Amino acid sequence: MNIQKYILFFFLFINSVVVSQSTDTCFVNKDVLDSLYINETEGVKGIEKVLHAEPLYIDLIRDLGARKGEKEWNIGMGLTDNYKFDRYTALVEYEFAPIDRLGLEIELPFSFYYPANSDVSKDSIPRSQLNSLKLAAQYSIYVSEKNKTSIAIGYINEFELVDFKNYGKSKTVNSNIYNPFLVAAKRFGDNFHTLIYTGPTIEQSLINNHIHTIWQINTNFHYMISGTRNFIGLEFNKEISNNDFDMIIRPQMRLAVADNLMVGIVAGIPINRENERFSSFLRLIYEPGHKKSVH
Repeated sequence: MNIQKYILFFFLFINSVVVSQSTDTCFVNKDVLDSLYINETEGVKGIEKVLHAEPLYIDLIRDLGARKGEKEWNIGMGLTDNYKFDRYTALVEYEFAPIDRLGLEIELPFSFYYPANSDVSKDSIPRSQLNSLKLAAQYSIYVSEKNKTSIAIGYINEFELVDFKNYGKSKTVNSNIYNPFLVAAKRFGDNFHTLIYTGPTIEQSLINNHIHTIWQINTNFHYMISGTRNFIGLEFNKEISNNDFDMIIRPQMRLAVADNLMVGIVAGIPINRENERFSSFLRLIYEPGHKKSVH
């Protein structure tokens, strides 16, 4: 696996989407296209909501400014190339809004590990597991269609589990992870989207009570194609811990294949190769009940 393959794949995919969108919309006025999906999101009576591009790797609990009754299923699959082993990831996630501006989420993330070659012993690599039971909430405290800006606060609690082989041999939950966070997003014009997601991840071991804190600062830049929910962009996932700084750049794109179904594709490029090399991630996004209201 190498960076050239990721870059080539990503830009070929971008080109195919842009060409497709250009073919479908070349005879429609751009100002009309820009307003189509924005009006579908913002041109609704009731509580204000701003259309923002949501990052694909570290996604939000629910849309900023969520409206009561919104819901979404996510299925994610990923592959990370490490020096000694390959890590395959999978997740199942359900998020919903029981009241206006409040999003709730439950997620089950899995990891499966395989030696990178025959010289690597299985005992020297991590064991496959259901990583955790992840529960989360997010509340939008500021939403302004006029300023095209939204701000939310949230909290994630993860009950980290032991690997499959140790079920029944020890405590099933070996640590508790607390993650309060802040999200702020602003759209510039109709197509350019920015977002920052930041907060500490505090892991408390239930075995020796040791506490370890990592600060996350995730910044995102996206361009949404006129009249659609399709976008291309970059996600910068940064972690700071004990004077150590790590960052992974994640070029990505989202493509709507139906009114209620989208596909997100992400590549991961670490800025320094301590352990992790390149990665890829695919997210399927299904929104029950979502239907275009603007044509």
